[in-house]
Amino acid sequence: MKKHIPQFITMLNILCGCIATVFAVLNQLELAAIFVFLGIVFDFFDGLAARLFDAQSELGIQLDSLADVITSGLVPGIVMFQLLAMSQTGGWNLDFSGASNALTWTGLKISFLPFFGFLITLASAYRLAKFNIDENQVTSFIGLPTPANALFILSLPLILLDQGNDYLSRIILNPWFLILITILSSYLLNSRIELFTLKFKNWSFKDNALRYIFLIVSLVLLLTMKFLAVPAIVFFYVVSSVVYKIGAK
Repeated sequence: MKKHIPQFITMLNILCGCIATVFAVLNQLELAAIFVFLGIVFDFFDGLAARLFDAQSELGIQLDSLADVITSGLVPGIVMFQLLAMSQTGGWNLDFSGASNALTWTGLKISFLPFFGFLITLASAYRLAKFNIDENQVTSFIGLPTPANALFILSLPLILLDQGNDYLSRIILNPWFLILITILSSYLLNSRIELFTLKFKNWSFKDNALRYIFLIVSLVLLLTMKFLAVPAIVFFYVVSSVVYKIGAK
């Protein structure tokens, strides 16, 4: 019975991803973000449960990646689709009208720009497939993990909703900014940058100094910057990993 607990938790991740997908399609991006976050929490605990109950299996590994394709791959792609659609229609819509207006035929022309957001989904799926066959990503990640990337993308509409002002809205809903973020996100997912994991083998500060510093800095940023902290945390994660790797050589 214990061996099925991690798989059940992974199924909860999939369920959260499905619900988040529905909300993202309906342009209820705040609710979509909540369920993506819950899915990522389940993604963390399924691995923890697998190690705790010594229930790691090939099936669990494959199932975990399939769950991440939905929660941390498909949903961010839809969210970027919606943001790009909003950038074409000039503002926020709390229903699907933003995307539908962006895709309405005007004479013989139609905007395909929102579909560019699904590059994130393609890059996420490719990254997860590589991860499944890469035996080197045990103590570190090669490329940005899909959950971290998902939180980054989902933070954009949350910033607009909770901390939005004219200045931030002009930046985030600028189509060139969104195109740049989509390309950067897709690159980081499949880059060869080695990033540290948050897996603690022990609680020693000496052995886990970088992890403790990262968690403390992340907490301070979240308390002081709220959703604006998420892009800053992802940036700090990548930069600190690169600096640590250079210093370790």
